[in-house]
Amino acid sequence: MLVIRVNGLAKSFKVAKRSSGLTEALKALFYRKHTIVQALQDISFSIEPGEIVGYIGPNGAGKSTTIKVMSGILVPDQGTCEIMGFTPWKNRANYVKNIGVVFGQRSQLWWDVPVIDSFELLKDIYKVSYHDYQENLTMLIDLLNLKDIIHTPVRQLSLGQRMRCEIAASLIHNPKILFLDEPTIGLDAVSKIAVRKFIQDYAKEKKVTVVLTTHDMSDIEALATRIILIGKGQLFYDGSVTTLRESYGSQKILTIDYQKSNVELDTSLQSLILSKTEERIILRVDTKTANVSKIIGQLSSQVELIDVSIEAEPIEDIIIKLYKEYQI
Repeated sequence: MLVIRVNGLAKSFKVAKRSSGLTEALKALFYRKHTIVQALQDISFSIEPGEIVGYIGPNGAGKSTTIKVMSGILVPDQGTCEIMGFTPWKNRANYVKNIGVVFGQRSQLWWDVPVIDSFELLKDIYKVSYHDYQENLTMLIDLLNLKDIIHTPVRQLSLGQRMRCEIAASLIHNPKILFLDEPTIGLDAVSKIAVRKFIQDYAKEKKVTVVLTTHDMSDIEALATRIILIGKGQLFYDGSVTTLRESYGSQKILTIDYQKSNVELDTSLQSLILSKTEERIILRVDTKTANVSKIIGQLSSQVELIDVSIEAEPIEDIIIKLYKEYQI
């Protein structure tokens, strides 16, 4: 059973356009030129319950537009979108009870009041029973470590603290679907790890479906099991992270530490070398054309090895390959 079904979605925007200068500004008061920007073009995909899907693409690809359509904020020009039996922009009052939305650059919390007051107001907006509210609140405070900041005005929180509160606010009504648009933007490493772990644990425990848009590919690798790539308003790739690595991630980074030596290494390895010192060499190896074991054997016959590590190609590099292939 599919929880999200999007078919043939299209959305365009009319954008005012004028040249620079005072004369052009005066002309624009009486007559404006416009251009049509096609944000989405025939976007179709489906998502099953409990999936965590990374919805990725460069700036201006149409990611946020898609999320806004799926959350009922925007109405598409054409196409259909059915989520849990609802058409988001037609049945908003009943539909929004089933979803949680976090926009990393926009807040749903009231700036000058304590966080708990925002939670109380959201409880009333979503008509959450007192028992369910207390149960959810206790769990979210514990999992997101909010105990010490729950009575602090939002304006006094750090970015990391605020984002944890934003996520909690989106889950007060216990939604079945969670839309996350850049949830870790601007966060430090510790805060990112905390947010990722919470999303992963919460989705698994509550069987929540998650659609995640982000430019941080570490978020995608840590959370998503599937990637949908969009660019210039068009869908280019839809598949599992594992399949993506098998197709585009044949490169391995081989780091070898050895006893200090000035020995000139086999010339057949020269094209693979990323860096080399008297005690360490780092190689980039394409496993489709080269054998890692054979390379290690070659090196061990020339120098005394101390340590060997093999790392998969960073997910960022794989995504860049996708961008280049589809010219986006």
